[in-house]
Amino acid sequence: MALFMPLVCSETWRKIFPLRWLAAITAFSLLSLMPSKAGAESRWSQGVFPIVQFQGYTSHFGPRAGFSGAGELHTGLDIAAPLGSPVLSWWSGEVVEMINDRACGLGLVMASGDYAHIYCHLQKRFVALGQRVLGGQRLGSVGVTGRTSGPHLHWGIRYRGQWLNPDDILRAMVKHKKTARSFGP
Repeated sequence: MALFMPLVCSETWRKIFPLRWLAAITAFSLLSLMPSKAGAESRWSQGVFPIVQFQGYTSHFGPRAGFSGAGELHTGLDIAAPLGSPVLSWWSGEVVEMINDRACGLGLVMASGDYAHIYCHLQKRFVALGQRVLGGQRLGSVGVTGRTSGPHLHWGIRYRGQWLNPDDILRAMVKHKKTARSFGP
């Protein structure tokens, strides 16, 4: 199994985390790292929303029913966008893994200090393994590769090995961008 592979993209996730543990895992992830970490860092205003042509959210972070109807932990946020639309890097970092499997499809993982962010279901990738990438730089384009029923980006974030709710990070980014504008020139 790849180093940063999310559980939802793993064929063995059900063996690792039975359904009865999903709520506890989600609660631990949320309570231990967010929103206090996100709220405390003013640098969140530097974050970039990863989709240029946003059409809506199709699945949120946390427990959900999977394709088979069984429960699963969804380790990211699914963001709908037109096929082929740009996918941007949330933060500056280095491409540390390339993915091409049945669940994530064509994807990649970036490392940014203690954070790892994953981008799944891409149509194309425009970066290479080991490449340094700036926040807002184009990583690829939205596709329908892997386990998906329509064009979208699966965007997941881990902090020191714990999955975070991307909704909390987006809220912190918006909060700090508004604060920066109100005190700016």
